[in-house]
Amino acid sequence: MPNTMTAAVLYGKEDLRIERLPIPSAGPGEIVVRIAAALTCGTDLKVYRRGYHAKMLRPPIPFGHELAGTVAEVGPGVTKFRAGDRVVALNSAPCDQCYYCSRGQQNLCDDLLFNNGAYAEYLRVPARIVAKNTLHVPENVPLEHAALTEPLACVVRGLEETNPRPGDSIAVIGAGPIGLMFMHAAQLSGLRVIAIVKRDEQIAAAKTFGAEEIVQITAVDDVVAAVRALTPDHRGVDIAVEAVATPAAWQQAVAIVRKGGTVNFFGGCAAGTTVELDTNRLHYNDITLKATFHHTPETARRAFDLISSGRFKCREYITGRAPLSEIGDVFHRLMDRSSDIKTAIIP
Repeated sequence: MPNTMTAAVLYGKEDLRIERLPIPSAGPGEIVVRIAAALTCGTDLKVYRRGYHAKMLRPPIPFGHELAGTVAEVGPGVTKFRAGDRVVALNSAPCDQCYYCSRGQQNLCDDLLFNNGAYAEYLRVPARIVAKNTLHVPENVPLEHAALTEPLACVVRGLEETNPRPGDSIAVIGAGPIGLMFMHAAQLSGLRVIAIVKRDEQIAAAKTFGAEEIVQITAVDDVVAAVRALTPDHRGVDIAVEAVATPAAWQQAVAIVRKGGTVNFFGGCAAGTTVELDTNRLHYNDITLKATFHHTPETARRAFDLISSGRFKCREYITGRAPLSEIGDVFHRLMDRSSDIKTAIIP
């Protein structure tokens, strides 16, 4: 194995540099993964735009967090994996000892350990993530498909937290990578999906991933009325998911849900953002407002099962591929609202 590797390092707002870094070595309980594919992500794009992420990283720092590959080295004490194993390593692991972990809210762990640096040839996986959130990938599952586990785990948890019932209607605001993933996960759970999209090319993508009805915001005068018109007696949807991360979309989500319905504010707005909501409507319509963040080891495994079973449309979801040397161009295209859903960066 060589001594240095190519890696992408985030230095700040829209400042992503390709550098040569030492290849990491595996300490006790750790593994080093030779990355086969790292996927672009809406969170990564948001961090690229803002130059930081309050919970996951502070620059300068190696960048990227959705990956799969093969084990290049195992550290002392590792028995579950050996060199050559195909694996997907999640980007975090909880402590399982704090107050939140004890209540089954491991996504809120006081000591949630994050790991970044997927846009590289190699990545060291900390011992806690090796033990709790690294999974063997079967030979029949492409590694770039396995790399979808982390975002799908977040979506699976978000959907489960809305307590859906088969046959429920769900409106998903936004047809970016996460919005489309919500649509498909909802469809696979037996829900009737209404997609709220903006651009023409998003219509076909939404249909591919399970939307039965499409409302294009540029083609209707009143989005809320258009969505409600697709529900019996115009009562609104059972579940509304916001996957855009704007105050207007948060308000829209509340407006389209029925009495007794549930809203999931999944899109993370910028720090300091505030939203005005009609308290009268919330109270007298008994509406549940829910925000979900991140994933847990359990939802990671349920997401991985969806992928490895072949039920999730991984092939359609990964719409581009690029070498690591072109990652700057890839992010510039994503900034310009590229029609790509996810691009696999191949080191």
